[in-house]
Amino acid sequence: MSKFIRLNITAEGQTEEQFVKNTLSRYLGAYNISTDVRCVLTSRDKRKSHRGGLNNYNKAKKDIQCWLKEDKDPNARFSTMFDLYALPTSFPKFREAQNINDPYKKVEFLEKTFEEDINDKRFIPYIQLHEFETLILSKPQKLKWEYFEHSSAITKLTKVLNEHKNNPELINENPETAPSKRIIKLIPEYDKVGVGADIAGIIGIDYLKKNCKHFNDWIERLKKI
Repeated sequence: MSKFIRLNITAEGQTEEQFVKNTLSRYLGAYNISTDVRCVLTSRDKRKSHRGGLNNYNKAKKDIQCWLKEDKDPNARFSTMFDLYALPTSFPKFREAQNINDPYKKVEFLEKTFEEDINDKRFIPYIQLHEFETLILSKPQKLKWEYFEHSSAITKLTKVLNEHKNNPELINENPETAPSKRIIKLIPEYDKVGVGADIAGIIGIDYLKKNCKHFNDWIERLKKI
């Protein structure tokens, strides 16, 4: 029997954490990958550590480096699930990246600089184009699972997907029109943590890979570790 390889993922927030725990870990388990996940450390006081929310790159970097030191197994791998939308301006070469118009080239540039900055061969960075709700907008109809009374809103979200050539990764990072902003505008009660991760799980990894190229590239890279 093949030995399981440990994969440690630092998630931006609780939604990504739940998605990794409930959906991604099960999928990768079929490839002999044992997945652990925790939210990025944001602060620490005498009582506890506070996790969730990527508002400072240096804190995130320190947290990732701490985990790299905690797990020194040369066969272990580390990754992230961060959003391109609202990425901290302190991120490596953030300003240079703003001059890149193609979203795929932009996120690949940022991931490369991220990988170089962490500087550990076990580290595989991933930045979601453009945020977690991109995965949900790959198949907006699944929102009916929780918000069946919002059929009109879901039809409008489906139209948004069509307008972007049925590629949810092209739905932008504008503060007014980012994926989550579009959903909340039409479905104000949308629960990012309680519902978002579940709906992405219902859509399924295989469908997400087929319709989200950058997400697919990440999963394929993980499968080969």
